[in-house]
Amino acid sequence: MKGVILSAGHGTRLWPITHTQAKQLIPIANKPMVFYVIEDLRNAGIKDIAVIVGHTPERINHVKGVIGDGSRWGIKITYVEQAAPSGIAQAVGLTKDFVGNDDFIVYLGDNVLKGGINDYVDAFKKSGADFGILLSKHKSPEMFGVAVFDKDDKLVGFVEKPKDPPSNLVITGIYMLRPCVFHEIEKLLKGPPGVRGEYQITDVFDTMMKSGKYRPMTCVVKDWWKDTGKPEDILEANHLLLEELKPVIRGTVKDGAKITGKVEIGEGSVIEPGSFIRGPVIIGKDCKVGPNAYIGPYTAVGDGCEISESEVESSILLTGVKINCNRRIVDSIIGANSKILSRDGQAPRGSKLVAGENSQIYF
Repeated sequence: MKGVILSAGHGTRLWPITHTQAKQLIPIANKPMVFYVIEDLRNAGIKDIAVIVGHTPERINHVKGVIGDGSRWGIKITYVEQAAPSGIAQAVGLTKDFVGNDDFIVYLGDNVLKGGINDYVDAFKKSGADFGILLSKHKSPEMFGVAVFDKDDKLVGFVEKPKDPPSNLVITGIYMLRPCVFHEIEKLLKGPPGVRGEYQITDVFDTMMKSGKYRPMTCVVKDWWKDTGKPEDILEANHLLLEELKPVIRGTVKDGAKITGKVEIGEGSVIEPGSFIRGPVIIGKDCKVGPNAYIGPYTAVGDGCEISESEVESSILLTGVKINCNRRIVDSIIGANSKILSRDGQAPRGSKLVAGENSQIYF
């Protein structure tokens, strides 16, 4: 089997973070989220992967620069460029030559799945199905493609973002496909795009289901799955991944600093006296924490950050962030090289931020 990763969307729901980088490169637990996807595919035995990128040269080159040629994972990466964001079905159609006659897995680069895809891939190989879809129960199914069942609980179709969802089982961004899917994608592309101006993969699956010519397979995700389309989704995925953190201290913790719970501290990082870190927390390389800093549970601190005279909890800090604001920052995503500084020495109070790269915020 081959793999196809989608990494070309604009990520408008994550502005301003995604003004300057692809959302699939946003780190969760200090690792770009697309790396989890690549590792899932590799662990399922897939070593030939196409990554769909777009839409500007700057963004394309950024994705290529971060991911590389795949050698770090022992795989081969091929890049396919999507000129404009025209929907998942159109993006998958661009990989026809890459896929050839092989079966393949499509994995959206902003999806995070606990436990990987091995069991689902094995089930698909044994099923003889023409297409396989991972489903997951969701409290807001109207935001996704939704599976439709008849009165006997038999799968009969799919519908995209329905106002009145027929079930709470949504289509995740993970599909296992045979090459026959390209025939249906090509038919879809000959017509007009959907109401959102995009060619939806949901329409392809619904057509295949209702034609009676193709055999489907669905699996319900056993554990958790996250589509990280919004800041709160990214923070929740960060929370879930940090639950599985293996504590290790590679940096320096000075006398007078306190650490409890599962905490990972990278090489070259220094925790100064008067600082308190309560895990699960991950701190990257060459960071300085303190004096008098508190880093609370479910926080990921990127490389080269400095935090002093401040409190941070349940947040993601990208590389090079500097915080000294005498305040408590919670449930926030802070873009690379941002500075959050205090001018007036006010007492700490909660602040919620989504700040783009190179921002400077003064309280």
